[in-house]
Amino acid sequence: ASNGDFEAVRTIAEAIKESTVCSLARANENDIRRSGEAIRPAARGRIHTFIATSPIHMEKKLRMTPDQVVEQAVKAIGWAREYTDDVEFSAEDAGRSDIDFLVRIFDAVIKAGAKTINVPDTVGYNVPEQYAATIRTLIERVPNSDKVIWSVHCHNDLGLAVSNSLAAVMAGARQVECTINGLGERAGNASLEEIVMAVRTRADVFPVESRIDTTQIVPASRLVSQITGYPVQPNKAIVGANAFAHESGIHQDGVLKHRETYEIMRAEDVGWGANKLVLGKHSGRNAFRARLLELGIEIGSEEQLNLAFARFKELADKKHEIFDQDLHALASDEAITPEFEHYRLVSTRFHSETGETPLAEITLTAGGRETHSKSSGSGPVDAAFKAIESVAASGTELLLYSVNAITTGTDAQGEVTVRLARDGRIVNGQGSDTDIIVASAKAYLNALNKLHAGSEKLNPQV
Repeated sequence: ASNGDFEAVRTIAEAIKESTVCSLARANENDIRRSGEAIRPAARGRIHTFIATSPIHMEKKLRMTPDQVVEQAVKAIGWAREYTDDVEFSAEDAGRSDIDFLVRIFDAVIKAGAKTINVPDTVGYNVPEQYAATIRTLIERVPNSDKVIWSVHCHNDLGLAVSNSLAAVMAGARQVECTINGLGERAGNASLEEIVMAVRTRADVFPVESRIDTTQIVPASRLVSQITGYPVQPNKAIVGANAFAHESGIHQDGVLKHRETYEIMRAEDVGWGANKLVLGKHSGRNAFRARLLELGIEIGSEEQLNLAFARFKELADKKHEIFDQDLHALASDEAITPEFEHYRLVSTRFHSETGETPLAEITLTAGGRETHSKSSGSGPVDAAFKAIESVAASGTELLLYSVNAITTGTDAQGEVTVRLARDGRIVNGQGSDTDIIVASAKAYLNALNKLHAGSEKLNPQV
């Protein structure tokens, strides 16, 4: 879709050796050849090509006849096979497509060499019983259906993405396309964590298993949330903060007597650790590094580690207790490498009185040179951003500003996400501090650094 997407897929293909790297392409020769080049460095590469098959899509969007759609799909498989034998085909909007036409087009692409057949509920229109019946019918009626992997891709427009996916697994699907935290178009896609744990927890019902290391689910969820700027709702299954919390007295009593009275899975099995004090102001650098590694956080260079440790010491002076969540936020703050840090916050001063216009004074380094600026605004955050812009003059548009409390208590760190856009590029910046205004300034500068470094791809928010 863009040079940024191409570079992202190619970079992943160069780095990942143990998994299949797949590039998605329309049933268009140029798109497929671009995808083929993107996956060329991969140890195991796949091209996933698709074309719409529902009457409304063929008539209104593609303006093609069913015969033309089948012909184009077969051509697409041929182009993809010039780069890899691992080719997946999707019938876009299969959930609203005629079953006889699906049988016809799937038969054609299997004969052309497709190895995986994907049946997407693109607009989240189906209900579980109906969707399962569709999968079952296709497996029964499509010739050589036993020679391919049947896949599903469900959207959550009616809140049924996970239910539909699991129903499809029961009907014979053996690949589920899903996302961490259920991120995706509109209302999102099927949630990876919910599908994985449903299959594992109900092994008595599902005749399948996955090779997912479930202890990495919560760390992965946190990482995706930090990168994208989309917080996880507290009552989100598996990864929400309240997923294993028991408020009702009856439930608490039962759990204290026997965990399995109200817990169908263990929190530690999905990566939840005890919310405990892990380090203090007197902790050393080695203990700090060891705890980060235990949390799955790797800081590349010694210089980055030194910066993160200095931030930890600074935080330890402000907070009575430091929790794992604080360390995750701290590591995220230091994720941008020093050589890309064009802007760095030195000091801040804010003045705000009831009925008075807030004033922010910011000292920062820009390209190694220290600069002081002052500005007023409708609030202290607005004043801080205007003070930064008086130096940076970045010409950016603020798309998102969000605040999340990392832990509980009045001394909790606030984690701020800022999304900026400039010349078609969109970046997310994060910052955390016990002072929410300081956290906001850090997040804004973090985003500016990414724009300055050119280190973010187009549309990183997914």
